[in-house]
Amino acid sequence: MSKNYYPTIGLEIHAELNTASKMFCGCKNDPDEERQNTNICPICMGHPGTLPVPNKKAIENVIKVGLALGSDIANFTEFDRKNYFYPDIPKGYQISQYKYPIVTGGQLNGFAITRIHLEEDTGLSKHDRGDFTLVDYNRAGVPLMEMVTEPVIHSAKEAGDFARELQLLLRTLGVSEANMEKGEMRVEPNISISDNPKKFGTKVEVKNLNSFKSVEKAIEYELARMQALYEAGRQDEIVQETRGWDENKQTTFSQRSKENANDYRYFPDPDIPKFMLSEMFNLEELKTGLPELPLETRERLKKIIKNSELVEIFVQDSSRKKLFDQTPTNYPELAANYIVSSVTDGLGATNTADFGRLIDMIGDNKVTSTAGKTIIAIQIAEGGDPEIIAKEKGLLQQNDEESLRVVVQKIIGEQESLVAQYKGGKESILQALVGVMMKETKGSANPQIALKLFKEELSK
Repeated sequence: MSKNYYPTIGLEIHAELNTASKMFCGCKNDPDEERQNTNICPICMGHPGTLPVPNKKAIENVIKVGLALGSDIANFTEFDRKNYFYPDIPKGYQISQYKYPIVTGGQLNGFAITRIHLEEDTGLSKHDRGDFTLVDYNRAGVPLMEMVTEPVIHSAKEAGDFARELQLLLRTLGVSEANMEKGEMRVEPNISISDNPKKFGTKVEVKNLNSFKSVEKAIEYELARMQALYEAGRQDEIVQETRGWDENKQTTFSQRSKENANDYRYFPDPDIPKFMLSEMFNLEELKTGLPELPLETRERLKKIIKNSELVEIFVQDSSRKKLFDQTPTNYPELAANYIVSSVTDGLGATNTADFGRLIDMIGDNKVTSTAGKTIIAIQIAEGGDPEIIAKEKGLLQQNDEESLRVVVQKIIGEQESLVAQYKGGKESILQALVGVMMKETKGSANPQIALKLFKEELSK
């Protein structure tokens, strides 16, 4: 953006929650169900005379998210009816929350949260059957968390990073899988620009974003579109509206004028009782039971691993982090490197103490890095003490110069082409010769000593 224009972005993020059943009925909550209109009942289909019963686990999941964000958890809360008519809303209204959300305040990635409330998801409209639309109601009534941020984000990248961090947090807490490609997490940015840093511009909301990349691209497109209108003196053409995202054209398009709260005619749902959450949940117990959060993991690992990229891999990958945390070693950075670069998932089933001993052997120069990879493969397949494996396979590092010199002389005699290239001035060939040496000795030769011996023998 030009320095003369000030972008402002707020996010509305929906995430389907991990529960066995839907929000207000006993139907199965199964995002992978492929048979249409299978997990439905009179309650989630809005049949007359049916009564909703709130899902306590869904409420608990939202509280956990609030606790992880340092938010305020409401004592009193209630559910409201959000009235609008659309084919994917079988009741003609959505049960949501308006005045009394479960969570207010808090922050993530340095950005302030306004609120988090709980509602039911809509059905899924299918537009791929010709000139008509069909609706699958399996998703209707699934518990849906909605987070609203303050309008304090100022770039597409910040918005994308925020959404990625929220997805990571939800997965860490175990409250949502938040797969965007399955629609389990949906990001809707509210975007505006202004030529006055003290005033907000007219905002638009972009819907139908199914990836973090699309979120960033849509924001970038809207900011550029608005700036162009400003610079053409046509800023009055920026109207409050809902826009869609065309993935093929990489552009937004107008869908409808943006509704406000009055349009939805919110009122408390008369079929659902009010809640005093302090009577339903022990907040201190829930907070104590939270797992290590991504921010806490970063801070802890940065104290023992200098490489920030390795740290982030462990933050994102819980199985690798678990393996790292369970590996006793005097060389944590070395262990981290091996877990990321060499270790397959199979090592998780082996004895981490044995793996830790192997890392210490590599760090103490008892085996080479190459031999270490061979031993890891054996540990994955068979398990076993690394020292015993190294001895049985002849993989203990060879540091005896005279023994290694014999092998060096043998290789020089056999590798005439490489030797000729080296003597012709191509010094990098030394590394190729060391590679031959490592293969010859099954990775047990000390590579530094091998390099030194090749230089000596080739200078004669």
